[in-house]
Amino acid sequence: MTTDPAGPATVDEYIAGFPPEVRDRLEEVRAAIREMVPEAGEKISYRIPTFTLGGKPLVYFAGHTKHIGVYPAPVEHPELGAALAPYAKGKGTVQFPLDRPIPFDVVRKIVRFRVEENEARAAPKRKKKA
Repeated sequence: MTTDPAGPATVDEYIAGFPPEVRDRLEEVRAAIREMVPEAGEKISYRIPTFTLGGKPLVYFAGHTKHIGVYPAPVEHPELGAALAPYAKGKGTVQFPLDRPIPFDVVRKIVRFRVEENEARAAPKRKKKA
């Protein structure tokens, strides 16, 4: 991975800084998220790729030496806990090892949950404006 102190300016630049095998996995995760939320924007935030929806952060992903991280992951959510159980987790993060296939069904569940969560947060704000 290339380490520019200023960080990458675009998601493409971020992904290009990785070895080809990691680059391919990052592109696959990116495509899975894009497929779920085609209207989402992309940017770099906290020096990692970020998808936004309605101007708000939706989901982040990042490459590491041995895994791809997806943030925030609802690791405590009762319905998603079982799906996330096989993977290393941190507070609000899940790590998908590079030596195993990326579980795109789990990535999609995380994205779906985050879309619903963002919509629920936006609903009270929309009512206030009405």
